[in-house]
Amino acid sequence: MSEDLARLVRAAQSEHRLPSVSAAVAVRGEPVLELAIGVADAQGDRQATPDTQYRIGSITKTFTAASVLALVEDGKVALDDPLGKHVPAAGERPLTIRRLLSHASGLQREPVGRVWETFEFPTMPELLERLEEAEQILEPGAWFHYSNLAYSLLGEVVARASGVPYEQFVEERLLGPAGLGRTTWERADPAASGYFVDPYSGVLHAEAELRRIDGVSAAGDLWSTAGDLCRWGALLRDREPMHAVQVMADPDSWLLAFGLGLMLHRRGDRILYGHDGAMPGFLAALVCSREEDVQACVLTNASTPAVQVTELAIRLAERAIELHPPEPEPWRPHEEPPAEIAELLGVWWSEGDQAVFSWRDGRLEAQVVGASARVKPSLFEQEAPGRFRVASGRERGERLEAVRDNSGAVVKLYWATYPFTREPQLFGPPSA
Repeated sequence: MSEDLARLVRAAQSEHRLPSVSAAVAVRGEPVLELAIGVADAQGDRQATPDTQYRIGSITKTFTAASVLALVEDGKVALDDPLGKHVPAAGERPLTIRRLLSHASGLQREPVGRVWETFEFPTMPELLERLEEAEQILEPGAWFHYSNLAYSLLGEVVARASGVPYEQFVEERLLGPAGLGRTTWERADPAASGYFVDPYSGVLHAEAELRRIDGVSAAGDLWSTAGDLCRWGALLRDREPMHAVQVMADPDSWLLAFGLGLMLHRRGDRILYGHDGAMPGFLAALVCSREEDVQACVLTNASTPAVQVTELAIRLAERAIELHPPEPEPWRPHEEPPAEIAELLGVWWSEGDQAVFSWRDGRLEAQVVGASARVKPSLFEQEAPGRFRVASGRERGERLEAVRDNSGAVVKLYWATYPFTREPQLFGPPSA
């Protein structure tokens, strides 16, 4: 276990007066921190362990989003479907699945009623019955606005499109295959009790035990452990659509954006993904790095301070990246590329810009000379002889075509309709 990482956790537990903290960090599939300190249950004087469950609140939304995207892959849902297509009670509201996933629907934050005062959460039939009372407080797509109601409705989309209850779909499609045996809808001991820490005396006050939240479970009802959530974070790494920025949650400094169910934190030149969560007596944060394949999770059984818990998870991820840099991959000679690929390799010019086409790891790729290091090379997939499509990187989705002369030699490329030649040339038709 990394003592540097453990020290950060111990310092945060002490400084922020957290009854207990469970933290885990994994680097490229290997745990480098599994630590739990403090009291999970003050009444029973039971100490926290890495196997202790905590409520994870809105981290549940990442499971909801992944469920929706699984149904997109199955062809049962489309991201730009109107909500009313799957949930008729939504009527003609201008709400799309994409906007609900990214908190850009403009729908009010909570279900109708004072649920966080009464703890009387609606069943899904009750939620749908009163849906017409829910306010469309912002124009769809205009602004970020976090909405638990939106994610509750997405849970109903999952249920109706899959034909099984939402919770069952999550268990069978995500939790079971991922081996997340300590992630459950019901509390499964050993589990922590939630507390409010008196800000002046430091005395622990037990929060009212909140069992299931029925109709809004898709917004934040799961229990889990830090280790399970690190494994889940690793699985989210390759779910490409979830990482695409949909809306800027922090339009002033651009430090936080939302993808499809993921929070995207900007820290310098690095983007970290994950989600945080809160329930009465519990806080949770999952923060991960795609590039370095690092996952960090922090769980605690106190209601405050939420910002510090997320910041601790970010600091753990960043410190783990510093302590465990990836080993350089040894270079190995490549196999000879196919003949039709070999004649495309080298420098091609588009007016004054040079693009270098290379053959790496069995893929045709291109990089513009002088492009920022943050600009990923374009990776191509072949569609037909002499025709390719950009699968990732610069000009994603655009077509590349090779033009041959009468002798069969490649003399020109058209990439996103721009002509590329072996020598620099002016744009436009030849001079008369």
